[in-house]
Amino acid sequence: MINQPVVKLGIVGVSRDCFPITLTQARVKALMAEVKKANLPEVYDCPVTIENENDAVKALAWAKDNGINAVCMFLGNFGPEGPTTMFVQKFQGPAMVLAAKEEGKANLASDRGDALCGVLNFSYNVGLRRLKVYIPEYPNVTPEEAVKELADFRNIARVVIGIKNLKVIGFGPRPQDFLACNAPIQPLFDLGVNVQENSELDLKCQYEAVAGRTAEIEAIAKDMERELGPSRNTYPEIINKMAQLELALLDWYEKQKGAADYAVFANKCWPAWQPVFHFEPCYVNSRLTGRGIPVACEVDLYGAVSEFMCECATEKPATLLDINNSVPADVIPAGACLAGADPKDLYMGFHCGNTCSDCMKDCKIKYQLIQARLMSPDITKGTLEGQIKPGKSTMFRLQSNSDSKLVSYIAQGEFLDIDPCSFGGIGIHAIPGFARFYRHVLVGKRFPHHGAYAFEHCGKVLFEALKMLGVEDINTPLPAGQLYPGENPFAI
Repeated sequence: MINQPVVKLGIVGVSRDCFPITLTQARVKALMAEVKKANLPEVYDCPVTIENENDAVKALAWAKDNGINAVCMFLGNFGPEGPTTMFVQKFQGPAMVLAAKEEGKANLASDRGDALCGVLNFSYNVGLRRLKVYIPEYPNVTPEEAVKELADFRNIARVVIGIKNLKVIGFGPRPQDFLACNAPIQPLFDLGVNVQENSELDLKCQYEAVAGRTAEIEAIAKDMERELGPSRNTYPEIINKMAQLELALLDWYEKQKGAADYAVFANKCWPAWQPVFHFEPCYVNSRLTGRGIPVACEVDLYGAVSEFMCECATEKPATLLDINNSVPADVIPAGACLAGADPKDLYMGFHCGNTCSDCMKDCKIKYQLIQARLMSPDITKGTLEGQIKPGKSTMFRLQSNSDSKLVSYIAQGEFLDIDPCSFGGIGIHAIPGFARFYRHVLVGKRFPHHGAYAFEHCGKVLFEALKMLGVEDINTPLPAGQLYPGENPFAI
């Protein structure tokens, strides 16, 4: 996928000067051997073992010279907490800490590392410097266990680096009847995200400006035809129009990223779009999102950012769906597996047709039924509709509330292999405990109707990334018997 950070992870060994430095060096070597065995990419060990501040300066120079953008501070022994946390502070990128487990009783007589204790002092000094560092649930690890933690941290770091170097580009204002996704943009700037808001006319001018680049448009159109095949390419007369829009957005992406490394879109797609462009933008949105450039519907800035975070967490396409409608009992086949959820915990995730084809069980280009009620069906062609592919998923949202405070939710679930019997890009989604979560988090905390969906379970990664970004209000489904704030115990 394009438009994502490449995490270059540095392993920086640290050693307290009253412990043998060779102990840390040997343990780093053992760790790197496991990294190589696991084929974990872009992981490098620092040649400098930090014992003092001068070593920290040398290690920082190594990190800069080698393009290291995330670090694991590895306590091979107790470790010098002052120089260690000074390195983290001056490094400024995502950082985690791991500590070496004692290997066996033979080492305890003279080569005990005491790294279990060292993490406590490290944590205290992190607090003194007001740093946000990822500390795993149990940071004292064997080399084999360390590799699993490093793999998770690479995903966490990718989300954090991506957000810190992101621009979200919007075209048009929210429709009057869909104010729900409006939100203050100050928290985006606080996160380090740049925001570029444009008029719908800017996109129209951009669309017309690339019209003469016929060879590029034809190449994109042929790629669309290959992707769809003849059976799904139901309206070939609009392929060139859709290809022209894709070129226009990609051209804007390249020229308008500016100082940012990555960019996402949040574009207005109705009601004025169809009479002006004479097709729907949904299929184009699906293609760009599937390649790593999320294009959120309905000028949903935070939706686009949420999709991007899902894609960084998984290195896979994500989508944006309405948390849309309940599931009638007669839709669910007798004996169907509901992934541990009660029937009332099922709902349909839907949007007009913005989910990429790789994430669909079946799909084809159609016209947008709801909008066609208000205008000619001929100008609402261009949605990618069908059933969303069954499998694991994570529903996620980062949002500013009306008081400019960041709030979020994470809920792991599953798209079921049950025919939704409806239109649009749609799937039946199951989240254990969703009914209460819906009432006391989504409704109770006034989240909008859009959720981003990753197509695997990545709740751990997103949760830790949010913490590193300073988001404190993180909501997850609660088990039966544990009340949500404000939940009426007599109503259960």
